[in-house]
This record gives sequence, C-alpha cells and structure tokens, in this order.
Amino acid sequence: MSMEGGGILEIGEMPEGWKALKLEDVGVLQYGFTASAKNDNTGIKLLRITDITDIGIDWPNVPYCDLKDSEFKKYELSKGDVLFARIGSTTGKTCYIDRHVKGVFASYLIRFRPLADDIETNFLYFYTQSRLYWSQINKNKEAHLKKGINAKVLGNLLMPLPPLPEQRRIAEVLGTVDSAIQKVGGAIESTERLKKGLMQRLLMRGIGHERFKESEVGRVPEEWEVVRLGDVADDFVGGGTPSTTNPDYWNGKIAWMTSSHINGRIVNSGQRLITEKGLKESSTHLIPKDNLLVATRVGIGKAAINSIDVAISQDLTGVIIKKDKVNADYIYWVLLANLNKLKSLAQGSTIKGILKDDLANLKIPLPPLPEQRRIAEILSAVDRKLELERRRKEKLSRVKKGLMNELLTGRKRLKVENDGNIY
Repeated sequence: MSMEGGGILEIGEMPEGWKALKLEDVGVLQYGFTASAKNDNTGIKLLRITDITDIGIDWPNVPYCDLKDSEFKKYELSKGDVLFARIGSTTGKTCYIDRHVKGVFASYLIRFRPLADDIETNFLYFYTQSRLYWSQINKNKEAHLKKGINAKVLGNLLMPLPPLPEQRRIAEVLGTVDSAIQKVGGAIESTERLKKGLMQRLLMRGIGHERFKESEVGRVPEEWEVVRLGDVADDFVGGGTPSTTNPDYWNGKIAWMTSSHINGRIVNSGQRLITEKGLKESSTHLIPKDNLLVATRVGIGKAAINSIDVAISQDLTGVIIKKDKVNADYIYWVLLANLNKLKSLAQGSTIKGILKDDLANLKIPLPPLPEQRRIAEILSAVDRKLELERRRKEKLSRVKKGLMNELLTGRKRLKVENDGNIY
C-alpha cells in the first residue's frame, strides 16, 4: 500500500484479525475555523495549536471567539475528537478531546472523526505517538516546502487496526500510564510555580524580617547589604579548549566541560577528560570544587555549582567565591534570579559574551551568612523535589514508549473474550 510523497510503507507482519488501513478509510478529516481570538471570556472557546501542551490541553487559557450558530455546529468540538497540528514546529502533534466543552477548533488544526463504530479514537490518538506514525509524518514534511501536512497527507497515513475490543483495551492500558504522566506533569508545573514564588520572596524579603529599606536592587530587609558580585569573590577565571587535534591533551584524568554540560544546580562530572599537559598548554583553567560556573558566552546566564574540580571551556567563567562571606548555593540562586540581567550584559556582534568586569559589577542582595544558608536550603529542597518528579516522569514515559512499541504492533496481545469483555 502506498502513501503520498513517501513511496511504499511496510507495516510489517500483523496478528491475525488486524488490518492495515488508511486514515481516510475509517474517518473524515476537516480543517478548522478561521477566527480572531479574544480574551474577554465571552463567546465560544477557540482551540489553537498553541493551547496543546505536553500534558494535554491548557483549557483555562484557551481564548474565546465570536461565530454564528451555523458555524459553531460545523466546527463544534465533541468528546472523542482527535486533532492534528498541520503546520509549524508542532506539525503532526495531536490532542484528544476527553471532555464535553463548548468550543471550536482553529484553522491550523485538522479534526478526525470516525465514519463508523469500528475505530476507537483514543486508540488512534495513541497510535499518533508511535514510531510508525511519525516516520510517515516526517517523510511527508520533508516533501513540502513549509514542512507542513494537509488533510490529503493525513488521509493516506497507514495504521494497523486491531478489532474494536482490543483497540479499547490497548487505549485503556496506555491511557492509565498517560494519566500518571499527566499527573506528574501537573505536579512538576505546580512545583515550578512554588520554586519561582519562593525565589522572588526569599531572595528579596528573606526569612522573618519586618523592617525593610529601598536599595539598588529593590526593597530588601534593613539588615541586608547590597554588594557587587566581585566583593564576595576572590577571582573570575576564564577557560579554553585544548587543541582537539593533539591526542596528548585528551583522555586523561582531569574533568573538562563546556556550558552545554550545565543541566541543573550541581555539576558532578566532566563532559570530557583532559591530561595534565592539556591543562598546562592551553587556555583552560581548573576551577576548585564548591565554586560557581557561569556561562558567559554560549548559553549566557546558565549557572551551576561544581562539586568536583573541573577545567572549563571559553564559554564559561569560574567564580571563586569568598566562603567566609557567601554560601555557594545562595549565590547560585541569586544568579538564577538574575538570568535576564546577565543576558542583558552580553556584548559583541557575532559571538556575544559577558565581560569579567561586568559580571563582577553585578549588584546582589546579601543577607548574613546563616540566613544565606537557610534560604539556600529551602530553595534547594524544592529543587530536589522537582528533580525527583522529573525523573519519575521520564521513567513513566519510558514505560509508555515500551508498551506502545509492543501493543501498537501486536507483538504483545491483550486478551479479550469473544463477547468483547476484557479479562
């Protein structure tokens, strides 16, 4: 069986009772409604591509639109609809309408509705997350200048279709895992909001203060100072990259990293290893553990604490802090709160960067050291909770991916009684 723009597609051997069908064989595809969105909470909900998130549809923030009754009936969303994004960076992404809502769908979406009762649309929704689906979407995107798809392309997509009772059982199993992923995703969003709120409050108001003063960085407790980052640092150390063509510089025992290796609060490993010779004969420098690494070229504003001695590239600046004056974790949170300020310090026409002097002149609020530690402990505890939730989501996503590979190909069967009942 052929597909537009992609040649012959091999679905592979399927279990007895399964069929290989085109999407147009089992349903109708319809383009969405062209309308202007408004945010005055009157009219009809207008679902757009941008309202579809990784954990579902952000219904509270879906805007409204005005339309006639006849138009509403034509484009009205119903529980069970599957919607496809047809253009842009989200091309091919889908969502499933899992509730009754008074709304319509916008023009950059294409809706699928089944022709008969022999397809479970929730099963189709999970199929659109499979490798087989995306291999077809990506082939067709490559064949179009705007990297989009249309109803004809979607109609020609092939899908393996089990009997209806098995479709429902597969959708039920995958839906259970999906619900768990969405629940964790919601917890991640809540924890991120908590973290943001705590940062705003603790880094400007501190803990238990009643009297405040105006300062260069805003209103802060009377007991606090406002200092330059350079006042609480012994040095700002630049980095470099040993020549990658000299084998004597690489595969040694010294950890070395670029700014791309920063992915969270703590750096506890190197991106690569260099030799003593590579360290001595290049512009890289070793940053002693428990100091700050700040991206001052690529990835400007990213920051981390290095829990190991690590050599750095030219994208990074090591901030060697005065440990009798500041807590490394506290400075990390202050730098994170000043991300936009750090980005605004960048200079240069082609490769922008932050000068050491400008980084040293960054003004920061400074509580007494014991309060710095308490603030850092609170924020770091929330950060650890957030990391655990992210790991849990990643684990569930791997479970779902594995189940999809087994269930949507028929390699693993879910037993269904002849009368359609699941056991």
